[in-house]
Amino acid sequence: MQRQQRGQRDRNRDREQESNEIESVVNIRRVAKTVAGGRRFTFNALMVVGDGDGRVGMGQGRAGEVPDAIRKGSSNAKRNMISVPRNGTTIPQQIVSKYDGAKVLLKPAAPGTGVRAGAAVRAVIEAAGIKDILTKSLGSANHTNIVRATLKGLQQMRALPERNPKGNSASKDEAPKDETLGDQTSDASQEEAQ
Repeated sequence: MQRQQRGQRDRNRDREQESNEIESVVNIRRVAKTVAGGRRFTFNALMVVGDGDGRVGMGQGRAGEVPDAIRKGSSNAKRNMISVPRNGTTIPQQIVSKYDGAKVLLKPAAPGTGVRAGAAVRAVIEAAGIKDILTKSLGSANHTNIVRATLKGLQQMRALPERNPKGNSASKDEAPKDETLGDQTSDASQEEAQ
């Protein structure tokens, strides 16, 4: 009896942890395989899963029934999550990424712009927690390749360095360098150290 209750608690805890994840079904396809007795149908589901806070992943599931394909795709996406650098509610810089025939442009936007994207790119962007972005799919219309190109672009981005309120990137502990003297300053300080 106690073991069953403990198992139930564990399952409930797992559901609570998963509840904050954003799951999106990007595409479901029915695939027919011709066999001796006729055709056998299976379903492919393309899933995007993210935590809404900078982590997102993509997965594909194949099964005889749609719910099983979705469940498999979701578990694959959770295993393949990447971290996405963000600059407030948008991305740090503009980037064009390619995957096979798909080409995706990702462009930072001002706060309040929202997500301007097609269905496949939108699923990835929203799951990553990006609120303001402009995008354009420039190549293939294949959902899988568009999602992969978007993930590749987000993965290639680098976070902007933190800046102090004065606007320069030097930290408070560093002494300002006199650039007018060039290398002479460093040579003189090395001689004094010896």
